[in-house]
Amino acid sequence: MPDTAQQVPHQSADKLPRVFYRLALGDALSTYGSQLDLVALSLFAYEAAGNALGTAGYLIIRLAGGLVGGLVSGRLVARTDRRRLMTGCALAQALALVVVALAPVPARIPVLYSLALVFGGAAAVCAVALRTSIPEMVGSERRARANSLMASCRSAAMVLGFASAGVVVAWAGFRAALLIDASSFLVFAAVVLRLPLRTRAEPAEQSAAEPADPAGPAAGAKRRGSRWQALIVLRAAPVVGAMAAIRLLDAFGSAAHNISLPVFANQHSPGNPAALLGMFWATWAVGNLGAQQLVSRLLLRRGIEPGERAFALGTCLMSGCFILVFTGLPTPLFLLAAIGAGLGDGFTEISYTTRIQALADERRGQAFGLLTSAENVGMGTGMLLSGSLLALLSPLTVVGVSHAVPIVLALGFLVVVARSRKR
Repeated sequence: MPDTAQQVPHQSADKLPRVFYRLALGDALSTYGSQLDLVALSLFAYEAAGNALGTAGYLIIRLAGGLVGGLVSGRLVARTDRRRLMTGCALAQALALVVVALAPVPARIPVLYSLALVFGGAAAVCAVALRTSIPEMVGSERRARANSLMASCRSAAMVLGFASAGVVVAWAGFRAALLIDASSFLVFAAVVLRLPLRTRAEPAEQSAAEPADPAGPAAGAKRRGSRWQALIVLRAAPVVGAMAAIRLLDAFGSAAHNISLPVFANQHSPGNPAALLGMFWATWAVGNLGAQQLVSRLLLRRGIEPGERAFALGTCLMSGCFILVFTGLPTPLFLLAAIGAGLGDGFTEISYTTRIQALADERRGQAFGLLTSAENVGMGTGMLLSGSLLALLSPLTVVGVSHAVPIVLALGFLVVVARSRKR
């Protein structure tokens, strides 16, 4: 099915196409499956290997797959039918889950480790293809509203996936849980395959959106086909490089607080650490969903589109609140900090996605691929270093240092953006 075979007319200047809600629900379902299989496969690796190194090895290989997927996704979304690309990635994850579920006990670890690259790489490529396609699906003027909807559905699915993973594994077992995960990707693949929305800009629109190359059309075409396309994107839009650096350090901080939260919960609620963790993530989800309402009701209705400044401010709010969470606040203030962390997280996700989608269709995929790779590098490095530092330092110290760096960088980015606008 070619990308431009069908197109549902947009309903109004401020409403999304009705079929886009179907895509948002399908993406939420696959996100639920991703979180469920992340927990299930981590436990699966732990039990199969008999130690924590089994889980660590699986997570590192999965992140490495995400890094590779981010590096190659820009070229793939530029040259491949995006609808088929997203469908293929979903089917690859579903097939990999079925293979792991049916693997005999002696082969579990080799099979799981070899397919970890598939899980990470396919998820990264699918995410880049989807984000790149949204402006063509709904129209450029509606992309912030679409990103807000997608972020809200995805956040709810993440929390539900994390919350239900232990119950599903305990009740149904690993194999049944993995097969449930696989079915979520099959549903997403079916939704994307039948979606009557185009995923790529028309040639005339793409050429009009792309700035003229000062060295001439031939040189521009040569550079676009080179192996250094990510560097070309950074040169054309240096703000993307700055945002990628902030996202890398932000992912490092995210790894730190994700690893430190169980330690913190056991220290401050030894009788029931799971209750403290559940309360935190549920409250975080409230803040994350609140970001969608703020963007929709306070910004978009006034014609304000979240951009670079919103991205920097959201990063500061998120990192600052995550640091506060580990300071041992009374419960009401602890929950308020959790809401702030979720609010900043959701606001940052919507604003940076919307800003990158303002790039021309050809460069958009490269930019998202670069950001995806940066996030995977930050998350992988953060897991390795934070896990080691927690043996020597307190959770507050580890999280404080890890989140202080993106705050400083975001504030510097905010100053540069303000000065450039004055000029």
